[in-house]
Amino acid sequence: MTIQDFDIQVASAQHVDYAPIICDEMAESAKARGTGIAQRTPEYVADKMLEGKAVIALYKDGTWAGFCYIETWSHGDFVANSGLIVAPQFRKVGLAKAIKHKIFELSREKYPEAKLFGLTTGLPVMKINSELGYEPVTYSELTQDEEFWKGCKSCVNYDILTMKERKNCMCTAMLFDPAEKEKDAKDNLEKMTKKANLFERIENAIKSFGQELKIF
Repeated sequence: MTIQDFDIQVASAQHVDYAPIICDEMAESAKARGTGIAQRTPEYVADKMLEGKAVIALYKDGTWAGFCYIETWSHGDFVANSGLIVAPQFRKVGLAKAIKHKIFELSREKYPEAKLFGLTTGLPVMKINSELGYEPVTYSELTQDEEFWKGCKSCVNYDILTMKERKNCMCTAMLFDPAEKEKDAKDNLEKMTKKANLFERIENAIKSFGQELKIF
């Protein structure tokens, strides 16, 4: 089995029947890890599919294999790629990474100016996020939308979150800020341009010195 055996696509109305099994697997996975998760209903997941805000992976025989969806907060200023899940029989082939990349692309396409963020306890997800350009941040840099934090009430660690006044918890917060990335890209381009100009001046100076030597 390889990643080429899967069809990873933007979910739509034709995939809503998968919603119950997706929710069941999310709950079972969280239970097995002993970590919390913001619970979602099949209706909620189906709505994400109908809105074109989800990515689904199917095995070549049509079996559901993986899923992830988009949530928006603070009037679209913040976007989260939530509910990343891969069916147990299809793990360890790079599917989670492929789905994460696909949902990241979809998020950037739909919300190009939004900050993308995530809360996770999973090291593999943190690694994938880092590859995509996310950076660890404090909770204060995330959305302060009350609706987002209400979603944590179903998490087994919610008491810890409230006790620490939402400053930190068991999850690691990660953020992708397109404005910062654009600024970094401009700064790097400026540095490269300065280096190129410096090398050009040095090259011209060497050529000029060589011309002077020939004269003498």
